[in-house]
Amino acid sequence: STRTDFPWSNSHHISGDLRTGIQTLKQATPDGVLLGSGKLATELDRLDLIDEYRFLVHPRIAGHGPSLYAGGLPSTRRLDLVSAKALRNGAIAVHYRRAG
Repeated sequence: STRTDFPWSNSHHISGDLRTGIQTLKQATPDGVLLGSGKLATELDRLDLIDEYRFLVHPRIAGHGPSLYAGGLPSTRRLDLVSAKALRNGAIAVHYRRAG
């Protein structure tokens, strides 16, 4: 995106090389970086820059729409379960960390 103004707090504009920009941001924010864009998550995962994953699994099968890794990944990602919590609405909040 070419946007440089963010009316919400705790947002960062990264220009130039994505890998370098994200590594710098990760070092500057020891509590972690949270993102919600599937397209960005796919690119960061391809660059091996995601350490932990948090997903909400809803009790519905859409059958259409975007897929998180529609373009595929270069290799399988092995994950270790950190936590799982059933929510009142039937969804499950899961937290995984990269294995290894």
